[in-house]
Amino acid sequence: MVTVRNMVKNWRLSSFNGALLAGYFVPVWTIIAFRIMLSPVHGLFERPNVSIALFVSDTLQLSAMGTVRAAWLLALARLTVVAFFMIFALLISVPRLRKAGGCDEALGIALFLGSLISFVSMVLAAQAHEIEALRLHATELMLLLGTAIVLLVEGPAQTAALASGAPGQSLAAERQALPTP
Repeated sequence: MVTVRNMVKNWRLSSFNGALLAGYFVPVWTIIAFRIMLSPVHGLFERPNVSIALFVSDTLQLSAMGTVRAAWLLALARLTVVAFFMIFALLISVPRLRKAGGCDEALGIALFLGSLISFVSMVLAAQAHEIEALRLHATELMLLLGTAIVLLVEGPAQTAALASGAPGQSLAAERQALPTP
């Protein structure tokens, strides 16, 4: 029978925090990306993307087709982050992978790409004097960076043998793997 105490031991803090982030970023960024795909110019000038839209239209002075292409690239970047969060959510559903930290790579890639998109959007929102967009992107960036810090501070996960509670077996396996002189 699974007890609460065993469930707490099985979950790493970064895995739990990453699951909460996936619960936010997957639906929100998917909706934003689909709005861009359905109507690229209208979707680009909505609040989550307005800072990038102003940069593309005012600073880069792209044509209408260039603006549409930039909007599609932004949607693709957001969907890439969503895909890595979904891969992470799939991997943490397997207890053996979750205990061994096998899902940390997918979470790390999602955190890096999401932080990059949020940071660039935050800087462009500050440049365009869009206060609400600046608050949104700063909040997203703090969420992503907080999880990245937890992931880095928490350290590497235990190996599968140590997680199963058999440290003597893993030591014996390491001794057998060493070459004898």
